[in-house]
Parts: sequence; structure tokens; C-alpha cells
Amino acid sequence: MARMLYYAYQAQDDLMDPFRVFARSALDVIGNSWLSTAGLPFMGNVTAAYEMITRARLTHHRPPYGIDTIKVGNRDVKVTEEITFSTPFGSLLRFKKDVDIAQPRVLVVAPLSGHFATLLRSTVKTLLPDNDVYITDWHNARDVPLSEGSFGMDGYIRHLMTFLEKLGPGAHVVAVCQPCVQALAATAIMAEDDNPATPASLTLMAGPIDCRLNPTKVNELATTRPISWFENNLLATVPRRFKGGGRRVYPGFMQLTAFMAMNMDRHVKAHVELYNNLAAGEYEKANQTKNFYDEYFAVLDLTAEFYIETVKLVFQDYALARGQLQFEGRTVNPKAIRKTTLLTVEGERDDICSVGQTLAAHDLASSLRPYRKRHHLQPGVGHYGVFSGKKWDSQIYPLVRNAILSSE
Repeated sequence: MARMLYYAYQAQDDLMDPFRVFARSALDVIGNSWLSTAGLPFMGNVTAAYEMITRARLTHHRPPYGIDTIKVGNRDVKVTEEITFSTPFGSLLRFKKDVDIAQPRVLVVAPLSGHFATLLRSTVKTLLPDNDVYITDWHNARDVPLSEGSFGMDGYIRHLMTFLEKLGPGAHVVAVCQPCVQALAATAIMAEDDNPATPASLTLMAGPIDCRLNPTKVNELATTRPISWFENNLLATVPRRFKGGGRRVYPGFMQLTAFMAMNMDRHVKAHVELYNNLAAGEYEKANQTKNFYDEYFAVLDLTAEFYIETVKLVFQDYALARGQLQFEGRTVNPKAIRKTTLLTVEGERDDICSVGQTLAAHDLASSLRPYRKRHHLQPGVGHYGVFSGKKWDSQIYPLVRNAILSSE
């Protein structure tokens, strides 16, 4: 049954296409006719309904980052996206600024959990004025041909190490959420090998280093079912019509469904408000909601092996926390980290990665001198508030910047 999930989803999406086309055509007709200026009292509701129909879909392509300029000092500086290295599964993307000054090189490590790396757009924007910023721009697994092979936990860690080698010695890492485990592992392996590209600083933000501590609903879901349940119920096969046809994946639409189920009342309320704002002509308010959901409804698929290994190793076996995580046949040893500044950040109200789970990295990296270890618990923020929003900009980022500069 689970194998057919993707085909069922795609069939439903195809069935909705004619309705979306009709709604879009109706909006075009209304916009180009006397109806748009007639002032008819019911037209706001009609156009709002049509627009809601056009938006009733998910997308499977990365949205634009949309960072065209950034203020550096007192001037606006042009920003261009530059792919500096790429594999079938991900690209090392640089936000190249039109400046001549040398700045710290920072690799932002994005989650691979059903959304594109653009989810960290605000994180990147905050980092950009002071740093030369790169990001792990992960590709949608449904677009990767089977001939390109597999991509699991080892593949993710290997990509991070390769990306850091491309950046060269002295770079810094800022890992957000899920990949804090892989970022710590990559740093440990590189340190043990005396790799010159071992990061100078490592910032881990709201990541599941040790999920045994203060388990959340997400953690409990992983531990109340055997790994076979995840394999049998949550994996699907990409339809042949796509480049990755035949590849086994954890579909992005499944992850989105799980996320929305956690706060369904909030999402329903947001869409009711969107309809009302569109009907009332309050387009500025409507655009804020539309922009959020344009990003939220852009989903990517994870390879089956990466998803299953993450569930098992991170959320069931606690492999890194127990000193049992393996990378290409060798045990990951965080004690090998001796020269990298470690900063961990947690949110007081985080219901995805709770207080203490990221802090656990300090116990694992036990060889680090105290002056290389820092921790910050941010009051009043949930998971996303750790790396986006006003408190990230004004209270958390200054600590990240200090950790980077002190390691230069």
C-alpha cells in the first residue's frame, strides 16, 4: 500500500489541475474586464475563492532565495548566487557579494527534512553583511536518477566534509536543526584526521544531538514504533514520469502533512484569514501569508535510506550520544575535536528539539578547553525563533558572530 502513495498523490494533483486552470483563467478574465472596477459587493468573495483554488497545491521545485542586495556598512551591495561545487544530491551555493573586503567564510548547513534550504533565507540574510556565506543547497530526490546511486547518513557527512574542503582552511559552520548531528560528526572526523579544512568554529542550533533528554512528541513518535513501521508506512516510490522514477523516497508531502497535523488549527485559521484579507482587498496582509505558504508548500523528497537511517540512528538508537555512530566503517569520536570553537543555541519553547538536546554536544566534545565552549538558551522562542525572526537578529546572531570572529 505504501508503495503506491506517490501515485495516489500525483493522481489527485493531476485531477485538481483543470480546476486550478479554470480559476486562474477566471481571475484573468475578471482582471481584464469591467468587473474589476464595477464595485460589485460580491466580487471580492468571488476573486478570493478563485485565488484560493489556484493556491491549492504543493510545489516540488526550490523557490528563489530572493536575496538580490544586502546592506554592508552604509551601502547596498549586489548579491549573486554562485554554485561553486555540485553533486547529483546537493550544491555548495555561495551568496557572492560585490565587495572587495575579506570576510569570514561561513557554511550554513541546512536540514534535509522535506523543505528546501530556502527555509533558512532569513538566517542567510542576517549572516550576509558580516560574512562570506555559503549554504548546502540540497536537491529534490525525486529529480535524481537511480543511476546516481544512494544517499544516506554517510553521504550527507561526506558532502559536508567535501564542501568544507572546497571552502578551505579556516571556514566556519552554522548548522540548523536536524544536521547538527552530521555537522558534529563531520567536524570530529576531520579533526581526528588533522584535516586542514576542519572548521574553525561550529555553531549548532536547535539540533537533536541527544534525543534522550526531555523527549518531545517528535521523539516519542520515533520510539513508539519499530523501524519496520516507518519503512512499510512512510516510504513510497517516485513515479516513472520524473527523473528519479523508481527511487524509494520519504515524500515531502508526507513530511508536510506531519508538520501541519501538529498545528492544524493554526494553519486553518491562517487560510481563513487569507481568504478574508483577499476578499476585503487587504493585499499587504494577504501577501505576508501567501509568501509564508509559498515557501511552506514547496516540498522535496528525501532518499529512503537517508530518512530511515536518520530515524534509527538519531531518534531511536541515539548513536552519536552513545558513542556508536559509524561513518564509512569507523566510529565517530567527538573527543577528537580540540581546536574548533563550539557554540550551541537552544530555544526555551522549542517543541521539536527541546532544551538540553543540543547542549549535549559539549559533553561529547570533552577535549575542548572551556574557553572554546559556549551555550545560549534563548528565552521566549520556539524552534523557528532560534534561527529566524527578531530575537535571532538582535540577540542570537551577535553571539554567533562573536564565536566566528573569536575563532578567526
